[in-house]
Amino acid sequence: MKKNHKDVVYQVFTRLFGNTNTTNKPWGTIDENGVGKFSDFTPKALREIKDLGVTYIWYTGIPHHALVNDYTAYGISNDYPEVVKGRAGSPYAVKDYYNVNPDLADDPAKRLEEFKALIKRTHRAGLKVIIDIVPNHVARNYEGKSTPEGVEPFGAGDDTSVEYARNNNFYYIPGQAFKVPEWRDGYLPLGGEKNPLEGKFEEIPAKWTGNGSRLAQPDFNDWYETVKINYGVRPDGSLDFDVLPEDYGHKGYAEHYAFWKGRSVPDSWVKFKDIALYWLAMGVDGFRYDMAEMVPVEFWSYMNSHIKMTKADAFLMAEVYNPNEYRNFIRRGKMDYLYDKVEMYDSLLHIMKGYGWTDHIPVVKKGSDDIEHHLLHFLENHDELRMASPNLLGDAQKGKPGMVVSATMTTSPVMIYFGQEVGEPAAENPGFGSPGRTSIFDYVGVPHFQRWVNDKKFDGGQLSAQEANLRDFYKRLLTFTVSSKALMGEYQDIHFYNREHTEFYNHHVLSYARWHDDEKLIVVCNFHAEDWFGFDLALPEDLVQKWNLADGDYTIKDVLYGNQGILNVESGIARVRVDVNPLESFIFKLN
Repeated sequence: MKKNHKDVVYQVFTRLFGNTNTTNKPWGTIDENGVGKFSDFTPKALREIKDLGVTYIWYTGIPHHALVNDYTAYGISNDYPEVVKGRAGSPYAVKDYYNVNPDLADDPAKRLEEFKALIKRTHRAGLKVIIDIVPNHVARNYEGKSTPEGVEPFGAGDDTSVEYARNNNFYYIPGQAFKVPEWRDGYLPLGGEKNPLEGKFEEIPAKWTGNGSRLAQPDFNDWYETVKINYGVRPDGSLDFDVLPEDYGHKGYAEHYAFWKGRSVPDSWVKFKDIALYWLAMGVDGFRYDMAEMVPVEFWSYMNSHIKMTKADAFLMAEVYNPNEYRNFIRRGKMDYLYDKVEMYDSLLHIMKGYGWTDHIPVVKKGSDDIEHHLLHFLENHDELRMASPNLLGDAQKGKPGMVVSATMTTSPVMIYFGQEVGEPAAENPGFGSPGRTSIFDYVGVPHFQRWVNDKKFDGGQLSAQEANLRDFYKRLLTFTVSSKALMGEYQDIHFYNREHTEFYNHHVLSYARWHDDEKLIVVCNFHAEDWFGFDLALPEDLVQKWNLADGDYTIKDVLYGNQGILNVESGIARVRVDVNPLESFIFKLN
């Protein structure tokens, strides 16, 4: 069900948010480079995030994942560096789905209580909570020590003598022991530092690797730190479960729930459903699903219908990269939102880099009109290069028009990644991670963002003028985004009309109209980094009729910075003079 306001998701890498340590030693330990805590999300910090125009926080890296740090005093087994990426570990190699990362707690013995307190603080700040569920794979050394009594952890009851059984949680390679990859390109676990657990990891028989490799010794580029979950897909690709009838793409979650009620499903389905309901009961408001398209869509029908029957307004977003599967996962898998990476993000990126044409954007929009509300937009997340990185745009300012489009073109949610709003370039060499992406594997500081944190005052006190101005732009844009009725209403392209009828309007500029009831908007963006353009922007006759505009002059005002103009309607055609500077955008509101 479509809401009456847009949502803005703020993705924050939890262990990096409050870390004020600036050492940034490659492969540095938690003591050398520092780590953020749940407690760093103070009421003040949360209020500042809320005031940025945010409605949901996606706390990334919450479930307990494999990492190289000694917590044996708290009953947590040590992990083996050869099957951990980096030192801080990948948040997508979960070791215990019923607990949280001990790095994040002031007292690791009370880590779950500290997370529950964070959920309550977040809710008190007027924000909702999203965490990850990683359905396709778990850590190679999955233990699940916090699994509730009467429930078996993943793999505990598997028949390891066979490659596949319907209720096995993993796939096996009988008769072969797992071997770590052959390291190359100068890589060594922990950067070559000796560790007492080196060479001692045993997995007999070997399991299939998370990305589907069936080799007992996966390749260095495989997801060797993880093992693939079995959802009842046989090794030959055939399905060992009931398939949804085609017409279920048009049915609601209650009918999907009824379809699965009483049916036998693979054990892994039940385990993940129970995990989701566990976190919902704790107060979590939604989930982000990692690599969702690697898991059968029938599982998502089962999983998401159970979630929605428990919490109808749960926020369910998924990482799916194949546009040909979008409708399948939305309609039959009952997903709320999918990443719009391959079409919208990639198209915007080409334009922001200077060699794409804005003509492509309305075409992308038109191609997804039937599912536009379900395609979540973003310019940064933990997988993508930072816009300010020299490896991408080299200048966060170049992302501004793309951000306006991402936030205002459709009714879908928009997401930003912490530090994006101050132009974080991720320039460090963190160890396992690479410069350009803020590392999710290492203990690091995030320098530009740390200047906003300002020794945990969370007031931007150390930001440069340019960084502060950029954050002010994001705040103006996003606070308008979550309050605008027009952005949940109608859309009309006016770009191609102006390409044909307006002198000096060109392929560096994009324009469109949005409206609902008494709020009417005209959005104009200039993607060129050096040139300004001036033209008499036109609204086509059919739009003038839809807006019931009689001949005459109408004042329009930019909601971002207050610039005013006059929209003149004459003989059913409307025009307004627009002079748009490099990388500038206007969201004109018709008064």
